Amino acid sequence: MSIQCEVSGKIAAKAPLNFFERYLTAWVALCIVVGIALGQFFPAAFQAIGAMEIAKVNLPVGLLIWIMIIPMLLKIDFSALHQVKDHARGIGVTLLINWLVKPFSMAFLGWVFVRHWFAPLLPAGQIDSYIAGLILLAAAPCTAMVFVWSRLTNGDPYFTLSQVAINDLIMVFAFAPLVGLLLGVSNIAIPWDTLITSVLLYIVIPVIIAQVIRRFLLSKGQAHFDAAMNLIQPWSIAALLLTLVLLFAFQGKAIIAQPIVIALLAVPILIQVFFNSALAYWLNRRLGEKHSVACPSALIGASNFFELAVAAAISLFGFESGAALATVVGVLIEVPVMLLVVKVVNATKPWYDDGAQVIAQEAHRAAQ
Repeated sequence: MSIQCEVSGKIAAKAPLNFFERYLTAWVALCIVVGIALGQFFPAAFQAIGAMEIAKVNLPVGLLIWIMIIPMLLKIDFSALHQVKDHARGIGVTLLINWLVKPFSMAFLGWVFVRHWFAPLLPAGQIDSYIAGLILLAAAPCTAMVFVWSRLTNGDPYFTLSQVAINDLIMVFAFAPLVGLLLGVSNIAIPWDTLITSVLLYIVIPVIIAQVIRRFLLSKGQAHFDAAMNLIQPWSIAALLLTLVLLFAFQGKAIIAQPIVIALLAVPILIQVFFNSALAYWLNRRLGEKHSVACPSALIGASNFFELAVAAAISLFGFESGAALATVVGVLIEVPVMLLVVKVVNATKPWYDDGAQVIAQEAHRAAQ
């Protein structure tokens, strides 16, 4: 294990919720109010912002999204990939959940709730867009906040590092085909050119830039890197919040007309979080994996890279789309729901350890 990776693991283990992260739900709620109010009072200004586009990319939003995403990607240590073999069972479970279970289960939940059960309560013209937003949210595994969730469960920091690194690598190649497949299955038109452009703009290029900056900062020492991260991180949250203000300024009329939409969209998101976290947690227990690995595995399996989802939704469908609104609902509920999952896995540690011990004993007897 490299010294750099070891230090990164220790830092990830100690990273607490900062002020903005702890109250992210409150900030998002405030952005809803401020955005809707500004959109009603200054419609011309926001129409002008919406018109600042080149090749379907809104320039102000593109800049904000880079400011939002790149600090998150700076935390990713691709040198941790060599540790995959040390956590094969936990990584296998998480990859199964992230890339085979979660996206497809979300597409199914969108079909059940949005297209059928809730359809009479939702704007008919936005049904497809809402489902697309849910799919975008589920197709992007968490890359940043999971370090915080892992720390709160005493998760293995090296597992978390290696799992996030491999997820990011897979996302570069799998995000567009997976989203395209699920949109096609859901009978939603696939703007392939815009989708591929979004992957290049909001995954490939930011990953490259972040890794170049990361190497430069680390070349000056770990202390220099930590100081830079402390300085840069608030800009990421600020860019996210400003993006949400812009989004809700455009969404204001639709939300005022049907405020129940946010609550309805939260239902499939909540179900998939609890289902996927429980499934990952249980599978790790059945495989005899350590609790310190099962916890971050469950949390990575359940949480989303909502910054990427918001960016892709805006690029593909626009500010005023149901897709953009659906991804923002994911931001709204991310912190309280994931903190609830943290409490559950922490409280069930005795149950988990007892079961893992029994499974280990059975495996030992079978081997004999």
